[in-house]
Amino acid sequence: MDLIIRNARLRKTEGLRDIGISGGRIAAIEPKISGKGAQEVDAGGRLVTESYVNTHLHLCKVYTLAMMDEMALAAYHGDGMGKAMNAIELAARIKEQYDEEWILPNVRKALRLAARFGCTHIRAFADVDSKAKLVGVKALLKAREEFRGVVDVQVVAFPQDGVAREPGTLGLIRNAMELGANVVGGIPWIEFTEADSLDHVEQMVRIAREFDADVSMLVDDAGDPGLRTLEMLASSLIREGMVGRGLAHHARAMALYPTPYFQKISALLKKADMGVVSDPHTGPLHARVRELLAEGNLVCLGQDDISDAYYPYGRNNMLEVAFLNSHLLWMTGREDMEVLYDMVTTKAARCMHVSDFGLTVGKTAHLVVLREKNLTDALRNHREPLHVVSHGRLLDSTLYAEGDDE
Repeated sequence: MDLIIRNARLRKTEGLRDIGISGGRIAAIEPKISGKGAQEVDAGGRLVTESYVNTHLHLCKVYTLAMMDEMALAAYHGDGMGKAMNAIELAARIKEQYDEEWILPNVRKALRLAARFGCTHIRAFADVDSKAKLVGVKALLKAREEFRGVVDVQVVAFPQDGVAREPGTLGLIRNAMELGANVVGGIPWIEFTEADSLDHVEQMVRIAREFDADVSMLVDDAGDPGLRTLEMLASSLIREGMVGRGLAHHARAMALYPTPYFQKISALLKKADMGVVSDPHTGPLHARVRELLAEGNLVCLGQDDISDAYYPYGRNNMLEVAFLNSHLLWMTGREDMEVLYDMVTTKAARCMHVSDFGLTVGKTAHLVVLREKNLTDALRNHREPLHVVSHGRLLDSTLYAEGDDE
């Protein structure tokens, strides 16, 4: 074995186990693995789980809050999210200063934090429009290569300021995909008319189909129960033969949907085989997470932002995200904690279509050795793991220890 983790406590498993890793994959999970590994770690009865997965991060904007005032932050968080569109317009000012010279160091800092806190997979949004052009995409593509084998970065070409509202954006999105972006983004509710919102959805879905890519869209992200872009996205994916290739983000207006309409949306999500990413800690409204789960929908959590115009905190620590949302969603029972943990590990991996993921023999080894022996203490403390294994390799924690202190 290349690496053996001894005396690991696994979730929902009696007794301790040894985990053997060879050729980057989990080769054995047994009460006792004979022989010696090239490297060995004694978990000492601590909890060992899958690593963390962040399905939603605006990576080109991390640490930009210090570069601007807090007007966008106040607009996004205030008045029942009735000024969410205004917040996006205010936040767009930062893109007048976009330059890889400062974006890339910020991105590296955030990805070092991800490695430190055991987050091995991120779906990362880069704004693409007349102001940002392809500057953010190019910075994220460089960082993706630099962190390959440590943190997997899926780059999303994201038309943050709209398509109808931003002439030329369609061509830029296609350019971003040609450069190597992984996912086609979208934010259709930002358009001024319902017709433009539908066109936004359909244009992005067609580009995704053209490049055989997934779709990630921020839908219904305002305090308006009349928003219908989540429905538009699910319906478009079904019409275009893209079932299973979409992911809906935020859907905050869902909190205001009448119950009959919510039931319709839940059924439509299943038909489109589409998950929902919720980030309740970054806005005063959020998708009806508990009800979606009760209906059997796929739901996960995302970090969303790190110190930008929409949220002042964030460390790429998905255990911290789960801790925060345990309170916001009132998921505080033991079974709730298990579900929350799935929402930042296995369910999140499913949402990102990371199929080779899980603490089972044959899967690529993406693991964390926590400092605690049970899930309650792990959530309570939300500390960085004792050890992180990414792509079958034990990471050197000293390389990432100062990621948030610079």
